Amino acid sequence: MTDVVVTGVGAVTPVGLSAQDTWQALLAGKSGIDVVQSFDASDLPVRIAGEVSGFDPGQIMTHKAIRRSARFAQLAVAAAREAVDDADVHPDGDAVDPSRIGAVVNTAVAGVPETQDNVQRLLSGGPRRVSPFYVSSVIPNMAACEVAIALGLRGPVTAGALACASGNAALLDAQRLLLSGEADVVVAGGSDAGIAPVMLAGLSNMGPLSRRNDEPTLASRPFDRDRDGFVFGEGAVCLVLERADHARARGVTPYARLAGGALTSDAFHVTAPEPTGAEATAALRLTLERSELAPADIDYISAHGTATKANDRTEARAIHNAFGSAADEVAVSSPKSMVGHLIGAAGALSALTCVLAIRDGIVPPTVNLDNPDPECDLDHVALRARQLRVDAALVNAFGFGGQNCVVALCRP
Repeated sequence: MTDVVVTGVGAVTPVGLSAQDTWQALLAGKSGIDVVQSFDASDLPVRIAGEVSGFDPGQIMTHKAIRRSARFAQLAVAAAREAVDDADVHPDGDAVDPSRIGAVVNTAVAGVPETQDNVQRLLSGGPRRVSPFYVSSVIPNMAACEVAIALGLRGPVTAGALACASGNAALLDAQRLLLSGEADVVVAGGSDAGIAPVMLAGLSNMGPLSRRNDEPTLASRPFDRDRDGFVFGEGAVCLVLERADHARARGVTPYARLAGGALTSDAFHVTAPEPTGAEATAALRLTLERSELAPADIDYISAHGTATKANDRTEARAIHNAFGSAADEVAVSSPKSMVGHLIGAAGALSALTCVLAIRDGIVPPTVNLDNPDPECDLDHVALRARQLRVDAALVNAFGFGGQNCVVALCRP
């Protein structure tokens, strides 16, 4: 089997409207977490989030497309368009047959704000007030489909929902499409835009959200002793993946190689991680095995690092279990400390972090990590970015329902 490589990147996040702006903000330790601006959250127990600000879908979509689409799809189109431009694989050009370009854009919560809005319209004004675009805009495949429509991609288009592991899993699905010969190029990643009163209320009542409403930039504290939960966020990240021989034929220099990955299931609880970390450990070990890497080969792990008590401890335990003594030598950080939890896009953002760390020889920090939890004893890149040659990196993503996904990215 030939290698699969990353040749383009795109992102729309709470700290930047492009991949490069996002990357520079992460390296600088800039936080995109603030008091919710998109609606009045004053009566909610949690009033902070990682919102994408300044995004104008009119710059990348027609008015008709904007009317029919949900925000999570609009963000995905922006990230995908940037990634395709970066990789120079325009379907209307001569480089690639559009029937050989696919898309895998996963999500987790999809069109929650649009659902809340249309339910309110139904209750206040009756059935005729519900948008005719409601159903087609909120179903989970629409981010992938709107990407395909906007960019003219006529290859295989799929979408999946693996909670917080969705963005990672999209890369593995894309790899399968490429290695099976079903596509030459795949736009892959994740998108979510679920910031809405019903979502914040439900998560607040469930218990995993930080309640530092008066200190939004300090709220997300992965692996810190004083962490009190994650911050809900939104965004989209897409990577262009293609076979290495296809990239070489186009004269393209790849960012990184997708070496392999693994999916496992805790089969334990709908929200809580299995406390021993056994299946998260298995995902790490299987990824190393399938990527033909040893623990000592890994320079950096972009951690799931949600900032909940249980998840951070379990992740640290899994890294120690899988890496043994090498766990002390691998740098670890969590971009969620700056952008919050992008849910379906979270794993894709961490993958972007690894890709650009390989390119630039620097890894972003975990901000707010003032007092590391002794139960999370790792080589944390705390507070400031670290210059580091990265030849191989892992991306961890562990979702609700016990869905674990780890991928390995290497220097091409």
